[in-house]
Amino acid sequence: MSDGEAMSGAHDCGGDAAAYVLGALEPAEADAFRRHLEDCAVCRDEVEALEGVVKALPMAAPQMPAPRELRRSVIRAVREDAARAGREARRRRWSAAPRPGWPSWPAWHGPRVAAGALAAAVVVAAGVIAGIEAGTGGDTGRLIQARVVGISGTAQLRVRDGHGELILRRLTPPPRGHVYEVWLKAPNAAPVPASVLFSVNSSGAADVGLPRSLKGVSQVMVTPEPDGGSPAPTHTPVIVAPV
Repeated sequence: MSDGEAMSGAHDCGGDAAAYVLGALEPAEADAFRRHLEDCAVCRDEVEALEGVVKALPMAAPQMPAPRELRRSVIRAVREDAARAGREARRRRWSAAPRPGWPSWPAWHGPRVAAGALAAAVVVAAGVIAGIEAGTGGDTGRLIQARVVGISGTAQLRVRDGHGELILRRLTPPPRGHVYEVWLKAPNAAPVPASVLFSVNSSGAADVGLPRSLKGVSQVMVTPEPDGGSPAPTHTPVIVAPV
């Protein structure tokens, strides 16, 4: 048996995928799950399927205005529920055993059933989050695919009412002692700071609002910079989004 097969047998394949996509795992758990993904095609497929649904939901959900504090409290509650569901699935991963006279199943089959239910719940939760986070009226804005260079992950730029929001998923964290900084570039001009520094959560996700207007801006760029930021880029951009 290969190391990958052994790990898949010992790991609740898919049990952590839903919590991973939502960023609900603890940092150590997320790191372990990322290593597991390198060897487990089952979990990679699970993560890819869930991420596809999560990315599509913000554009499909009805856009309803909601007060800022209400949005924050509901989003926090949904994510806490997803984290609890993930922990409960992991506690039950070895509780499923075949009944007398039933054929033996692979060790991970029982947990996979629970994982499927958890994944379905996450899709619903993601829909709630998407509908609330995007709730700013009927204008959903433009969604622009950004180019990611030299690191892993995906990036999109949502432009609405002259302002932007970067939507980042499974992005490589910045190097130790560094932070990501956002830059705005006009045609034939040097990039200027957008006054935004950020990092990503345990699953590499972040939604980053840009407070400055994008009027006259041709590109939104992101570079890793030393903690505290820099007055000018010191690194080649790792994310470039045309406006």
